[in-house]
Amino acid sequence: MADNPQTHYLPTTTCYNDNDLTGDANMAKRVLLCDDEVHILRAAEFKLKKAGYDVQTAADGLEAWEAIQQQKPHVLITDCQMPRMDGLELVRRLRSAPATADLPVIMLTAKGFELSTEQLAEQWGVKVVMAKPFSPRELLQQVEHLVGRSIGSEQPRAAPV
Repeated sequence: MADNPQTHYLPTTTCYNDNDLTGDANMAKRVLLCDDEVHILRAAEFKLKKAGYDVQTAADGLEAWEAIQQQKPHVLITDCQMPRMDGLELVRRLRSAPATADLPVIMLTAKGFELSTEQLAEQWGVKVVMAKPFSPRELLQQVEHLVGRSIGSEQPRAAPV
């Protein structure tokens, strides 16, 4: 399968096993999806839920930060540009808090080629940058890669080289 030329793969150093965060290997992995564009939230939420993930949504970074304080997800998918708190500020807060410093993050951006993917990886620990528009199927594959296993009927994908 050819990679989407708008997706930038970043080194992944954090892997979770089935018992990390949940304490129960049979519980669905939690994904927090944060974007101010409702149609993007709904399309991605539908694909992830269909694959067996427990999906929570947030309309901006502040709402996502509050949700993370209540229950840490296994993966955060966040837009870069949002009102109240943008994705970069959200990631900065995550990295400064010991409980969330290693949370895997997928960054969605309409400005995919204006952001330095290397800087996002090195400075902020962002694992994947996906430019909009993106394929919900590819987003699912990236989530599966970050949590380390496939859930549901979708086939797992080998880690990018």
